[in-house]
Amino acid sequence: MHEYTKIAVWQTAFLGDAVLTLPMLRAVRERFPQAEVHFFVRSGFESLFTGQPEITQVHGFAKRGAQKSLNHAILYGKELGKQGFDLWVSPHTSFRSALVSRATGIGRRIGYNAPWFNRFAYTETVSRRFTELDEIERLMELVKPLGIRGPAPAAQLTLSEASRDAARTYWTTMGFDRPVLGIHPGSTWPTKCWPVEYFSAIAARAVENGAHVLIFAGPGEESVASQVERGAQCDPRHVTNLAGTLSLPELAAYLGRLDAYLSNDSGPMHLAWTQDVPLVAVFGPTVRSLGFFPRGANSTVMEIELSCRPCGLHGSKTCPEKHFKCMKQVTPDMVWDVLRKKLSL
Repeated sequence: MHEYTKIAVWQTAFLGDAVLTLPMLRAVRERFPQAEVHFFVRSGFESLFTGQPEITQVHGFAKRGAQKSLNHAILYGKELGKQGFDLWVSPHTSFRSALVSRATGIGRRIGYNAPWFNRFAYTETVSRRFTELDEIERLMELVKPLGIRGPAPAAQLTLSEASRDAARTYWTTMGFDRPVLGIHPGSTWPTKCWPVEYFSAIAARAVENGAHVLIFAGPGEESVASQVERGAQCDPRHVTNLAGTLSLPELAAYLGRLDAYLSNDSGPMHLAWTQDVPLVAVFGPTVRSLGFFPRGANSTVMEIELSCRPCGLHGSKTCPEKHFKCMKQVTPDMVWDVLRKKLSL
């Protein structure tokens, strides 16, 4: 087997997709311990992965910004081809990613065998086996041609010391004398969002039963976080709205210190379970069986069976059936019954 010296792993999809790539990155590092392993992610995510021991360097690709055009993708690929990479592995299946791969001219490039245009972008392709495997195992299919076999390594998010210090300082300053529940009511996809009033109901119950609630929200989600806070109508001393105050690495570090976490099917969900945080994730338009679920004994997926589920790989802006039963029928009572046990209340 060839011993590679400079390896590129390209995953410029959503935040959760990048986090799910960590086991595969670890497997590559273990197989080629002397090689540089470079991780290419969507621009804005770089800081989250700077503490990962498997990764030599993280690079951002501005697919929604300066590098949006297909011409920029080709030029970027050509530039990467001059940087001494001898292996390219890409789980991303977009046409833009295929163009980048092809333009690098790197001697060995491995990707999935679909969509059809991938056959022109990679020197080797493998089946994703989407209906047979979960996402982490699908990713491991990409490295089988490198002689990497066996179960995927554990997914473990390792954060920078600076982000961990920020979380440690906050916990010390707050002096929490009760369990801390984090809730994250937002998502990129509207139909992935559990109703705001349900999140408020959970916040109220948590406070009434002796917990402190931290409300998290990403950019553009500040309004929904405020709605959850107002709707809880409980002792404000035990509810803190952190919307818009944290960087991505700080968000991950704060999540890592929680006693329990409640979220939609979203990127932050993956930041939590890869740190072994006890969590409940509410799945509506998506289903656990698609393979992008939170793993581990501390993770619980709350979902109900409906003939219309799943209605897509990511969700949509509105419910195609106009009833949104997949979320409305997962009640606060159902979720609280699981959460309170994780909080030991």
